[in-house]
Amino acid sequence: MPSGRKRSMLIWPVLLTLLALLVTACGGGSGGNGNGSGAKLSNDKQVYVIPVSGISDVATLDPALSTDAPSINALNLMFVGLVQLDDNLKVYGELAQNWSTSSDGLTWTFKLRDGLKFNDGNPITADDVIFSIDRALKPELKSTVAPAYLSLIKDSDKRFAGKVPTLINDSLFAPDPTTVKIVTSQSAQYFLQALTYPTSYVVEKSFVQKYGDTDFLKHLNEGGCSGPFKLDQHISGKQVSFVPNSNYWGGKPQLQKLVYAFYKDPQTAYKAYKTNQVDQAGVPTANLDEARSLPNKQYRQVPQLTIDYFAMNYLAKPFNNIKIRQAFALSIDKNAIQDRINKGARLATNHIVPQGMPGYNPNLKAPGGVTSTKGDKNLAKQLFQQGMQEEGYTLSNFPAVTVTVASGGSQTAKNLFQFAQQQWKDTLGVTVTINDEDFNKRLDDVSNTVGNGKLQMWFAAWGADYPDPEDWTTLLFGNGSTNDSTNYGMGNSKTVAIQKQMQELMLKADVNQNNTERLAQYNQIEQQLVDDVAWIPIDQRATSYVLKPCVQGVVDNAQSLVPPGDWAKVYKTSDSPCANTNAYK
Repeated sequence: MPSGRKRSMLIWPVLLTLLALLVTACGGGSGGNGNGSGAKLSNDKQVYVIPVSGISDVATLDPALSTDAPSINALNLMFVGLVQLDDNLKVYGELAQNWSTSSDGLTWTFKLRDGLKFNDGNPITADDVIFSIDRALKPELKSTVAPAYLSLIKDSDKRFAGKVPTLINDSLFAPDPTTVKIVTSQSAQYFLQALTYPTSYVVEKSFVQKYGDTDFLKHLNEGGCSGPFKLDQHISGKQVSFVPNSNYWGGKPQLQKLVYAFYKDPQTAYKAYKTNQVDQAGVPTANLDEARSLPNKQYRQVPQLTIDYFAMNYLAKPFNNIKIRQAFALSIDKNAIQDRINKGARLATNHIVPQGMPGYNPNLKAPGGVTSTKGDKNLAKQLFQQGMQEEGYTLSNFPAVTVTVASGGSQTAKNLFQFAQQQWKDTLGVTVTINDEDFNKRLDDVSNTVGNGKLQMWFAAWGADYPDPEDWTTLLFGNGSTNDSTNYGMGNSKTVAIQKQMQELMLKADVNQNNTERLAQYNQIEQQLVDDVAWIPIDQRATSYVLKPCVQGVVDNAQSLVPPGDWAKVYKTSDSPCANTNAYK
């Protein structure tokens, strides 16, 4: 997830920033927090308040434009698609009751469920589905995610480039109100997974046409929503809140209001939790011991399919040189970061594809064949000198280096950035300037670096949009991918020819029907990506958060998602402590 899921994605993303990820409770059975012995609270007290720290607003409420985890979490409440992921991260039919494929694997036919409605009571039809997908690719919307997640749909590139006026009756068909046909350009195993990303979510055609592509978002309390909730209030700098959509086809939410409250930083949000102003909160590293000792199992730690990483632009000096990139990567002791800064709350890693994903390679090595996550400072110095000689650099004429970050006010994040800054100074003699930006500005700056040298170096995170290694390879580094912000396969580095070969192999792996061969191909691709330092992976996340004992029905998964129907299982009881949510009624 454009971090993430990412999706992030998802991408949930979807680039994500350290600790700026909105950690949501994830669906499942009737499991709760603590003993859950209290009586269910009355409807007027079924208000669930979740803090979102480090930002003052969500970036968008338009599924066609979703890039970051806070926005995707909000979108997942209001909109749904043909298919989505369940608690076990498997594809299931949401609006689609069933589907089939043609013998060549290129044409997908979806049959919609009976009685589907938007929150204004109007029926959800096949016309709405194909309108929504076609709309996401409108060049006027300038979506940075639709070209990637909808790339398998035939002629999607032409639609996005404005070369064809619509995909309707080209590759998107609605032969009757309950049947959707989608024609793809190639047979790919991950097509259904890609459709679970919000760019495929269904908006109401007549509603968008009535108010316009932008202004319809101001009226989501009136109509346009296909998910379990509809918009209640959207107050920038304060909150975005949601109330149940009584026309949602699945199980109806027991919560009467769900509030995402914006907080300055994680520390402030955690203090709000301790004073019973919010129902859950992420735990700053400095408060881990305190949180772990809270009674009634309030503390939770959940492994995540999310990688935090530094990225370097192949089109920006000095990172057009592979050996200099490798030197920067091997200068960082990731074990020290996890021990001293993250206090064991995350897993140090050299991987791009995280542990727990199909295609995870336990035998992957860091650049130079290094097997440790502690780096190798001697090899880093050696590679740095070789790269300097190749480029004619000395420390006196070495290009100034700036790393762009978005700490969101998190002291843990700031400590990580400063630690890496000192490691580069001590090992390589290079002073790196830290540019700490607003989260949403950093998202825009990274997106605007695709195909150019706008940003030189940055820190971000990527969360899985769907459990397939394509989401970590082709989607991020493929030729022409709108997510290829590092500009892999471009420029004049000494391995650019190999990078282009890897991009060709990505396309072969994407459509390979032999799963064993396919995963082996992705393993080869990931190893080359790591050798080329497409990223400097730092850690794989394990989310630490606290949840009030009064909140029942919450179960976690590795992608921090809540399948829409699972909100029917979440409710609040009289168990104590519980947040005082009177201010949000």
